[in-house]
Amino acid sequence: MVKGEKTVGPLLSSRFIQDVVVRASLENKLASGRKLRVKIGMDPTAPDLHLGHAVALRLLRRFQNAGHTIVFIIGDFTAKIGDPSGKSKTRPMLDAPAIEANAKTYFEQVGLILDVKKAEIRRNSEWLGKLGFDDVIKLASKFTVARILERDDFAERFKSGSEISGHELLYPMMQAQDSVAVAADVEVGGTDQLFNMLAGRELQKKLGLPEQEVLTVPLLLGLDGTLKMSKSLGNYVGLRDKPEEMYGKLMSLPDRLLRHYFELATDLSDSEIEAIQKTLVGEKANPRDLKMRLARLVVASYHGEGAAESAEESFVKVFQKKEIPDEVKTVAVDKNKLTAAELLLLTGLAASKSEARRVIEQRGLKIDGVAVGDPSLPVAIGEKGVLLQKGKRHFIRAVRKA
Repeated sequence: MVKGEKTVGPLLSSRFIQDVVVRASLENKLASGRKLRVKIGMDPTAPDLHLGHAVALRLLRRFQNAGHTIVFIIGDFTAKIGDPSGKSKTRPMLDAPAIEANAKTYFEQVGLILDVKKAEIRRNSEWLGKLGFDDVIKLASKFTVARILERDDFAERFKSGSEISGHELLYPMMQAQDSVAVAADVEVGGTDQLFNMLAGRELQKKLGLPEQEVLTVPLLLGLDGTLKMSKSLGNYVGLRDKPEEMYGKLMSLPDRLLRHYFELATDLSDSEIEAIQKTLVGEKANPRDLKMRLARLVVASYHGEGAAESAEESFVKVFQKKEIPDEVKTVAVDKNKLTAAELLLLTGLAASKSEARRVIEQRGLKIDGVAVGDPSLPVAIGEKGVLLQKGKRHFIRAVRKA
């Protein structure tokens, strides 16, 4: 048996892998026993990582457990552009303070899955921020416009006449430069990142360097069951969500996504997942019970068994027994009399006046257990305050400010 051969099969047969480029070459690298540098990059365009990001991170954990070096790149420089992958229009550019604030949260969140003490954590501003204009010209000379426009999202936007800003064309080149800077042997990312990762191979080849292999992971669908999980779409489960919130979100999952989530959001064995699927097909299991199992597993992964049990108890109490949670956040307001919309906004249950009106008009707000449909309804804050319930999971007690 070739040295390292035992580790090849389990790593590359993982259900977390969709594409391998180039499989034979990667198999040889793994079988050689050499410790590989396995790269992933994430732009801090939002403060929270979610279960969709976790699919790739959990694959990386398998490589880390096999002794390989994980190189996690926080794209604080590329975030200034924003990855155009899969986007139908130019993304707004973030300012430095917002990027830095988001980047600081990533260390903690990545540590929920990877051993960050054993990983190499880098920021791509280390090398991209030092490039002069002449360096950018040299980098751009390694790629053709025709090649960049082969990307599906660019091709569609070009065909439809939608705007493509010049700085967006630089993004794949910058991600490719990341691979050169950290001497990546392997790069891991979602299927929507395939073009960018192949650009890394292309740049390494043109510079006479060993080409990185590429692994794509499947995209986790969001809670809406239609689009990929995304914070901007509001269909996500954040890694930093509180246990009760994480549990409640997963219980709202469409039944048809149960297998998808068991496969990509848990570490159950393939045989266990197949058994779950058989009970679903044979209608031998209640989907609600399987969702509860899924929610327990996911919450326990990020918050521990105790928190998962407490979250389940809270869910049963609030949603099945229709009781109020034991702990409800209290918010003090200045006025003793407000409209329902003003109250929703002041307590933080709505981010804007328009959202407050929409929630109330759709009868998504209860005040002291009574559904409210008029945003202008006057609400008096008595001595004991009023209990607000937005949707099924969000409770706040509004009280008079002392």
